[in-house]
Amino acid sequence: MTTIMATGDLVLERADATSLLAAVAPVLAEADVVIGQLEVPHTEATATMSSDVPALPAPPSALDAVAGAGFDVLTLAGNHVYDFGGEGIEDTRRHCRDRGMVTTGAGGDLEEAWQPAVVGHEGRRVAVLSVNCVGPRESWAGSGKAGCAWIEVVTHYEPRGANPGGPPRTYTFAEPRSLAAFADRVAAQVAEGTDVIVALHQGLVHQPVDIAQYQYEIAHAAIDAGAVAVIAHHAHILKGIEAYRGRPIFHGLGNLATVTHALGGQPGDSPERRAWARERVRLFGFSPDPAMPEYPFHPESRNTAIAVITLDAEGRVGAEVIPCWIDDDARPVPVTRAGGGEAVGHYLQEITREAGLDTVLAWSGDRLTVQLEDHPR
Repeated sequence: MTTIMATGDLVLERADATSLLAAVAPVLAEADVVIGQLEVPHTEATATMSSDVPALPAPPSALDAVAGAGFDVLTLAGNHVYDFGGEGIEDTRRHCRDRGMVTTGAGGDLEEAWQPAVVGHEGRRVAVLSVNCVGPRESWAGSGKAGCAWIEVVTHYEPRGANPGGPPRTYTFAEPRSLAAFADRVAAQVAEGTDVIVALHQGLVHQPVDIAQYQYEIAHAAIDAGAVAVIAHHAHILKGIEAYRGRPIFHGLGNLATVTHALGGQPGDSPERRAWARERVRLFGFSPDPAMPEYPFHPESRNTAIAVITLDAEGRVGAEVIPCWIDDDARPVPVTRAGGGEAVGHYLQEITREAGLDTVLAWSGDRLTVQLEDHPR
């Protein structure tokens, strides 16, 4: 049996992030493979390459705590990976590699960005592919350009009723050629005898419940191509869980350890950051808790979780969820069912149901089991 744990976003703007990960480290130690999403570059570069509100560079020393907490694979494909250009990407990959962690999803060119992270356990090979589905285009790698692996997603707005300029109906879908290229990459890894985990950077940020159409399309394509599980991040809030063809799809794992001053909109911040802070209130209807200045996220995002994926010798896939709560110091803390897990689990069950998914999440001790049909490879 191989046990894989996967977490949501890591944003570590502290030179020493040990305290942030101290509570989850004993739980992660139970896994054979631990996967996390590194949301921002860890670099000393400062020249920004983003036309959006750029991330702040995270200190390389913060990765000491990530390695110490037991992470094996860090996925890099995301909207901030190119904020400090190719230098930021190469620095991040090197700093992870120096600490014994494997990265995937970004590199000096497109082929390097698509290279999976492959780890072994008891003769089994697990390959992790990391893909950015949200843009921006400048983050994408090319044949001669550093960046991340990507799938292009198209958004179409359809007017509703006799109300020009009013709220439209929104449709999203993957551009067919990039989706087919992605599916071919997954299938090629499966053909080599690896168990493929696909990590997708996707989802509607700061919005409880909603799962966009393209998320289903891309996740299903991954499973159809042979992936054993799909994990997702980017939304900074939990999303529902889907059971598809006997495989788990975690549509959003929310935040794990995320501390940042990039989004606060404080008086000393740049005009772009202050404008974003005002826009966040208009778009998403919340203001960060002033008692948590390093945690500028939706209050419901303090409900979070660690995904557990098990692979047995016969090819059966299992899935569980470990409920966690982000405490007042922005630390993710695993919680027992009686010690706060019931509320987190209920939240996850409700957002799964409200998203229109019929997945059964049933308690087994202090964890929620994702009920999957028996569908061996």
